[in-house]
Amino acid sequence: MPKRGNVPMQGELLQGTLDLLILKTLVLGPAHGHTIAHAIEHRSEDVLQVEHGSLYPALHRLEDRGWIASFWGTSENNRRARYYRLTRRGRSQLAEQTSRWDEIVRAINRILRPAD
Repeated sequence: MPKRGNVPMQGELLQGTLDLLILKTLVLGPAHGHTIAHAIEHRSEDVLQVEHGSLYPALHRLEDRGWIASFWGTSENNRRARYYRLTRRGRSQLAEQTSRWDEIVRAINRILRPAD
């Protein structure tokens, strides 16, 4: 549930942003889909809501690119779950995309907050 005054963003993120958030989440270690979604929501103070309909296609896309790898494990509630981990290529991609994100944010801020 969003904090008072925070309206959750659903479907409003720039294309590719979810990929970046997933890669960043997996820096902390392997996780299954539910944990990845929860971590993004929690770290954004519930402003970003991750829908399963967006999460799993993104996970498959990242795995197809070789940026993450999956394996079967047992979840906290003793159920079989697919876990995802960041690969070496994924770490490299995370660094590149983080730099690109910073560049985009600076460019948007130059437009939204021009110098007087």
